[in-house]
Amino acid sequence: MDEIVIRMAKPEETGILAEIERICFPPQEAASPKQVEERMRTFPENFVVAEADGSPVGFINGGTTDKPYLPDEMYHDVNLHISHGDYQTVFGLNVLPDYRHQGVAGKLVEFFTDLAQKRGKKGVILTCKEHLVGFYEKHGFQCFGEADSSHGGAKWYDMRNIF
Repeated sequence: MDEIVIRMAKPEETGILAEIERICFPPQEAASPKQVEERMRTFPENFVVAEADGSPVGFINGGTTDKPYLPDEMYHDVNLHISHGDYQTVFGLNVLPDYRHQGVAGKLVEFFTDLAQKRGKKGVILTCKEHLVGFYEKHGFQCFGEADSSHGGAKWYDMRNIF
């Protein structure tokens, strides 16, 4: 495996991150290139990249909120981002297929969680599909059952890592 470097995203990477998002999520769930650009402009401090051989191969991002849960509206309206909010959300954890099952996603989650702790957040919150509940539990999250989410028409689970 190539050496993976975890670092903050660069503004000029917006296009490649939008392409990674397109590859990693079904069309009805993926953020559009315009949404990725809006998010990057609104909360660039919340985009963390996994890099191999000088190129992004994955990333994690999300806004911040004062609520300990992630409402669907946050995916569509960057104005709901509260920069000094108590909780870091995860909108997406993306890893290109060739780099999956090698620990890249875990490194991104751990870096993002550490960043949230250093920033004084109360925790990290997200929703995920059932097959990912165990992955997030291994990284300190607790499952709070089915989420009140219909994002992309899928069934989601409410996950929280409260510090």
